[in-house]
Amino acid sequence: MTPPAVLVFAGVDPSGGAGIAADILAIAAQGGHALPVVTALTVQDNERVFAVQPVDAGLVARQAEALLARIAIRAVKIGIPGSAANALAIAAVIRRLRALDPHLPVVLDPVLASGHGDALSRDDAALALAPLLPLVTLLLPNLPEAARLSGVAGDVEAQARALLARGCGHVLVTGGHADGALVRNRWFSAQAQRDWHWARLPGAFHGSGCTLAGAVAARLALGEPMALALAGAQDYCQRALAGAYPIAPGQLMPRRC
Repeated sequence: MTPPAVLVFAGVDPSGGAGIAADILAIAAQGGHALPVVTALTVQDNERVFAVQPVDAGLVARQAEALLARIAIRAVKIGIPGSAANALAIAAVIRRLRALDPHLPVVLDPVLASGHGDALSRDDAALALAPLLPLVTLLLPNLPEAARLSGVAGDVEAQARALLARGCGHVLVTGGHADGALVRNRWFSAQAQRDWHWARLPGAFHGSGCTLAGAVAARLALGEPMALALAGAQDYCQRALAGAYPIAPGQLMPRRC
C-alpha cells in the first residue's frame, strides 16, 4: 500500500530537531510520506536560532511544481515560510491543489519565533502568514501565537473565534506556555469545541510544534476525521516528548519513532 504523500513547506534545522527533519520523522511515524520543500536555511542549534536565510520564492514554487507534476498530494503541512514572498508562493500552490481537490487538508504550524524567542522570518512573521490563513484547514498556534495572530488579548476562545473568522477551518490552541501540572490544548471549529489535558513533562523540547503538526497532517492524509486525527497526533506527540533525549545542554529532542 502506497503511503499518502504530505507536501511539506518548512525550514532546515541543522540540529535535526525542528523543521524539515522533524516533519519527515513525524509523518513517517503515522504511516505517511513527506515531500519536503525547503523554504529557509537556518543557523541554529538545539537552543538558539542565529540566522535565517529564506529560499528564493521562485525556487520554492519550482520545488513544489516538480512534485505536483507526478505525485498525488493528500495533505499539506506548512511550517516557517521564511518570507512574505514565500508565503504568497505557497498560497498559490495550495490554490492550484484545491482546484483539483477542494477538501485537501492544509495544516499550518504558525511558528512566529523559536522557543527561545529568536526570529524565524526576514519579514513580520504574523503579517507574512496572512495570505495563508483563509486556506488553512487546521491552525496550530501556541498561546503567544494565538494572541499575536488574532490581535485579541487574554481570552483564548475569543482568539480562536477571531482566527476562524479569518477563514481557518479549525484551530487547536496548545497550552504548553501556560503554568500548571497539566497542559490544556483547546480545539475550536464552527461545529465543535473540545479540550484535551496532558501531563506537563519536565524540560523544554525542540520541535514539539513541528512534531504535532506533522503528525496531524499525516493522519488527515490517511483519511482520519479531524477529531480522531487530533487525538491520535496529540497522543503520539506526548509519547515523543516523554521519550525525549539530550544531544547537548538545552532543549531535548523528541523521540519521533
